[in-house]
Amino acid sequence: MSPASAQLRRVASVALLTGSLLAPLTAGAAPAAVPAAYLSGTPSPPAVGPDVRPLTPTVARRLDAAVQRVMREANVPGVTVGVWTPGQKSYVRSFGVADKATGRKMSPDLYTRIGSETKTFTVTALLQLVDQGKVGLDDPIGEYVDGVPNGDRITLRQLAGMRSGLFNYSEDAGFFKALTSDPTRSFTPQQLLGYAFRHPVMFRPGQKFFYSNTNLILLGLVVEKESGQRLGDYFKQHILDPAGMKDTFLPNGSEFPRPHVQGYTDQTADGKTAETAGWNPSWGWAAGAMISTLDDLRVWAPTVATGRLPDGKRMISAATQRQRLTTPATPIPDTGYGLGIFDVEGWIGHNGSLPGYESLTIYLPATRTTVVALLNSDIDHGQDEPSTLVGEAVTKVLSPRHVFNLPAAPAAR
Repeated sequence: MSPASAQLRRVASVALLTGSLLAPLTAGAAPAAVPAAYLSGTPSPPAVGPDVRPLTPTVARRLDAAVQRVMREANVPGVTVGVWTPGQKSYVRSFGVADKATGRKMSPDLYTRIGSETKTFTVTALLQLVDQGKVGLDDPIGEYVDGVPNGDRITLRQLAGMRSGLFNYSEDAGFFKALTSDPTRSFTPQQLLGYAFRHPVMFRPGQKFFYSNTNLILLGLVVEKESGQRLGDYFKQHILDPAGMKDTFLPNGSEFPRPHVQGYTDQTADGKTAETAGWNPSWGWAAGAMISTLDDLRVWAPTVATGRLPDGKRMISAATQRQRLTTPATPIPDTGYGLGIFDVEGWIGHNGSLPGYESLTIYLPATRTTVVALLNSDIDHGQDEPSTLVGEAVTKVLSPRHVFNLPAAPAAR
């Protein structure tokens, strides 16, 4: 059995099955335009109007209606959305249920799995090691991990920017069978790499953009080797605690603090919908296994986008952050991908998808606006992911000049 291919807009998600995204990058691919004040961490005062509408009662009602419409159309059980702009009223709403069996309501305080948003933490850890002189972005991965195909040519920068040419382990038929036959089983990073390395290298390093979870597993191993810490411990000490994110962590197995959201997926062996709160996310590890909350992701959006902690101290040096935010074009229209981060119509951040859960955490530098959306379903609506539909619906109301969208496209193998 070969894994089914997913649609183009899954490029920025951890999912069971992902599509192949191959597109040449010209040598002179232009980075996305990012305001100088944003890079320096001293943005101008927030502005509303053309870029972001003020959160008046009328706008709040329009946001309510937009989110509820997506929920009805895409059959999403529960959604929580938060919108914050300094100096403006905030918007935090939960709709629907966190658990269909009990009828427990969705609420903003629930723990959830955040899928590929984990990548932003792994790459942040890597960039901190760059700042410390422990690794170089243009070092070959073969200096740190043995047995990587093309390991003497693939750089850490190319891994973080999804331009390595390595096969995505989560597209391997054997991996799909192993995961769906027992979703509670545990995978090691080495096992995940084994699924990837049985496939030939897809293209020369740096030649094309191809979203691959394999890249982040390798970077997680680099962080562990050069820091001398387990990845979750490194996150806690050097990223989460300094940012005050007390409810975010990388689990060792299937642990899931309460109260948490129940997830629903159709990514199963028989295609039937299943509950996923008890599934083991170890198969995502450095690419997609983390757990967080709405309040913590509210903190993370500006932190990862600016490279500054909430107290104003730099988490990443300005020079390294500038490299992170250089986002060459991808096959997705109006979307660039830098080092573990994307730019979609000016929104900087990442989304995530893990069986049963989807999330979106994005930041608009011009107004310092943060949007976080958390959903308890990853079941597509036609060719669209639920989190993309929610992000698009919210930003159409909130920021009509900056509408978040990861467009669907025909599936590709």
